Amino acid sequence: MLLEELCLLNGISGDEREVRDFIISQIKGFCDYSVDALGNLIAHKKGKKTASKKLMLCAHMDEVGFIVTSIKSDGSIKFAPVGGVDSAVCLGREVFIGKNKLPGVIGGKAVHNLSDDEKKKFPEISSLYIDIGASSKEEAEKFVALGDSICFKSDFISFGSGMLKGKAIDDRAGCAMLIELIKEEWEYDTFFVFTVQEEIGTRGAKTASNIVKPDFAIVLETTTASDIPGAEDEKRVCELGKGAVVSYMDRSTIYDKELYKLAFEIAREKNIPVQTKTMVAGGNDSGAIHVSGSGVRTVAISVPCRYLHSPSCVVKESDILACKELARNLSAAIFKL
Repeated sequence: MLLEELCLLNGISGDEREVRDFIISQIKGFCDYSVDALGNLIAHKKGKKTASKKLMLCAHMDEVGFIVTSIKSDGSIKFAPVGGVDSAVCLGREVFIGKNKLPGVIGGKAVHNLSDDEKKKFPEISSLYIDIGASSKEEAEKFVALGDSICFKSDFISFGSGMLKGKAIDDRAGCAMLIELIKEEWEYDTFFVFTVQEEIGTRGAKTASNIVKPDFAIVLETTTASDIPGAEDEKRVCELGKGAVVSYMDRSTIYDKELYKLAFEIAREKNIPVQTKTMVAGGNDSGAIHVSGSGVRTVAISVPCRYLHSPSCVVKESDILACKELARNLSAAIFKL
């Protein structure tokens, strides 16, 4: 499965080369492409015609993770988060460090050494460390350097009724959709952009949108689903199995109202399952894209995902298919606006 191959690659923000090289191997021969100075992969798919307006479809390559900040005298590794990672998903997790994928385990203070107050809350990331099996700083320095990237180690599995679990589904799901769409025939010339550094402030999207200068943009993403026990009504945000998520607003973007409405009209016409987010939360590359240049009419189509930014993101395959189908049909409609 393409998504599995993508999720098993490592690529935290600022270190996306492994992911980018794989994507290039998949799209080579189907489009023209270039890599900008920041590392964005910008693909231009020739269609049968050249449209009067530019459309850009976008997904980010980077995942959340960590970076090595110091090596202690006992050989343990201290680290800082890259992107929004909750310490609740860290303790006891396996990780890979650096380009050689050195294995390690995230550890913290032993339970019997915790104070009563410490037992009532999750530890701060600053109090955690990575155990690589080294007995001294000198030994650890043979394998680890300051600034090395750290990624979660996580198997990719299928389970239940069409459910998928893995790390970095945010946003390798979007990358997988773009790759598959690039391989299809398109009526009009279209730009497909795989961005870097989304998780630390949509930085890649800023440069990419200034290069492409689109009139319209469709951002393919994942978004938090809280359809779990204890969450009710609007606090569920969106739900697995109910299709593509089209947002009207998040913390960085008020989406184009005509495109938002058009997405739902197309979904009804084509019998594509679709839903919206019931809370104004989160953000994505749309935040940088829609205010670039003289403004870009932007819409986001997202896969509902449980346990986002963890080693065990969970999605439903049918929702991914719904997102891709909606993106394809919405693109065709946008060219007619």
